[in-house]
Amino acid sequence: MAESSYSCSVSQGFNFQKDEQILVGHIVSCKVGDTDFDADLNISNPEDASQLVKVFGIVSGIYWNGGYADPVQFSCQVSNANKVKISTLTHKSLANTEVVFKFNIYDYDPKEKKYYKCFHANDTDLKGLIEKSGGELSMSIDMDQSMDVVSPKNFNFNLGVMPQDIAMQIHLAVSVTDKFVKKWGVEVAA
Repeated sequence: MAESSYSCSVSQGFNFQKDEQILVGHIVSCKVGDTDFDADLNISNPEDASQLVKVFGIVSGIYWNGGYADPVQFSCQVSNANKVKISTLTHKSLANTEVVFKFNIYDYDPKEKKYYKCFHANDTDLKGLIEKSGGELSMSIDMDQSMDVVSPKNFNFNLGVMPQDIAMQIHLAVSVTDKFVKKWGVEVAA
């Protein structure tokens, strides 16, 4: 299995510069249990910088080992309002560890001279459960403000998500034209 690991620029995510050709990523939406997080960061769409998109988080890193049962683990910067919601969840004993999320990671194609989605959910909800590591849920939020980008105030959020027992897809690409799809999750007969 080929792993997918992307280290993204938080600064580029918040303050998109067309002449910078570095990885940038967004957690478009995220829900944990019954808590819907707000897509309250209004930022430039790398594929069309004149267009603004609302996202939940600016990705600093995302990792997937490539197997259909492997977790997707990500770190992203979130707003103060979402930090409060996440912090409340981390102090509760969560009966419902279901996660629903969408993400887009963008790379730059020097041949085509434009950004493209290189690792993404294809605008489809991915459904999982918070990964457990040593009996603990793999979800954390920093209480101290991140200083990568000072304004707007933002906080580092880490989450590991195991796939639910349904067949889903993760989309990958290595250029504007070279694209492929891999399975994530396995359909389990009832």
